[in-house]
Amino acid sequence: MKQKIKLLVAVLFLLFAAPVFARQQPDPAKWSDKQVAVWFAKSNWYKQTGLKPDISINKREFAIRYYKNKSLWDKAFAFLLDADLTALKPGVYELQGKDLFVKVTDYQTKSAESIPFESHSKYSDIHTVVSGMEYIGESVPSVATIKTPYNEEKDIAYYTVRKSRNLLGVPGKFFLLFPDNLHRQGVQVNKSENLKKIVIKVKN
Repeated sequence: MKQKIKLLVAVLFLLFAAPVFARQQPDPAKWSDKQVAVWFAKSNWYKQTGLKPDISINKREFAIRYYKNKSLWDKAFAFLLDADLTALKPGVYELQGKDLFVKVTDYQTKSAESIPFESHSKYSDIHTVVSGMEYIGESVPSVATIKTPYNEEKDIAYYTVRKSRNLLGVPGKFFLLFPDNLHRQGVQVNKSENLKKIVIKVKN
């Protein structure tokens, strides 16, 4: 009898508590611009890494995605805090299966004309340069034409764009790229040089 009462109490608690917890979940889509800016400025998940966010980051978009998959984003930034980035060998490192993994690359930067713009649907990216420097070209779908249709298996599509901007990638900085951020990485700044780069793929 006591067991049944305990079970009933637990069920009632869940029924009444669940809506309360749901109401407590932040909804950044409804925040004011000031609330978004304050939340981002006070966030410790990136400050502890010592990396500085690039000014191009869409803070509201990130806040929405952060609360949708908070545990994945927290693990991603914990990796940037704890790992010896300079010692990592090129390759893929799974942090939580296919939901969260790290791609370490080492390559030569190239001319912008030789690198197409791309986008991803399944993942958002954290980009940070370990050594060297590059431009990350950024654009939006409204000024782009599809060059190679989306490949679901590889989670990538390629584009030709009519307008873009270059973001300077150097050590100590990180970028956040979401599905609507068409981008190309590895663009040479002054001349071709060796670049070591880390991209963390976070499932949307």
